Amino acid sequence: MNATPMPEPLRRAVHHLVAEAVSNCQEVLRYTEPDVASRWQRMTLYRATDAADTLDMAAMLIAAYCQRTGMAADTLSSYLQTSQQKHRVAGPQDEDRAELAGLLGEASSPVDDEMTGLRFAEGQQHAKTAERAEDDPQALFTEACLHGLRARLCDDLDSLDRYLPPHTAAMARKVADALKMSEPVTV
Repeated sequence: MNATPMPEPLRRAVHHLVAEAVSNCQEVLRYTEPDVASRWQRMTLYRATDAADTLDMAAMLIAAYCQRTGMAADTLSSYLQTSQQKHRVAGPQDEDRAELAGLLGEASSPVDDEMTGLRFAEGQQHAKTAERAEDDPQALFTEACLHGLRARLCDDLDSLDRYLPPHTAAMARKVADALKMSEPVTV
């Protein structure tokens, strides 16, 4: 493994792209809330694909650097996990529709391959989880962090109370308060 640190300009570009992707992820969560029900389909898809594309840009910058510094093509392909890449151009596939059917509690259609069957079962498992209250502490904390960060960056803490469930809003407000910039100390 190469012990050379990432070049500073690349590091800053990656940080910028990750921050942009996180902002888009927060908006995906925002558009799942009931008060924006008229726009949820369009905006969740826009922001989810924006986040994916932004993270792809970060990955491609890093990959270009690795390629420039002589990383073997098969190693680079392995690190990029190219076998997992799915193109959105083709639209939802059978396995996506199978997972949705499982998620929505619909009957399983005949399964042509193992992956479709696995995705149907995964959808069923997500549906069971969705029946319980959103009590996964890690998921709630992540959501609160995203909302709190966005509220702090936009200087709009009041938005937290307008569209979040009270327990999430309270956690997001704590995150935003923790991120409040203090005055620099002068010596």
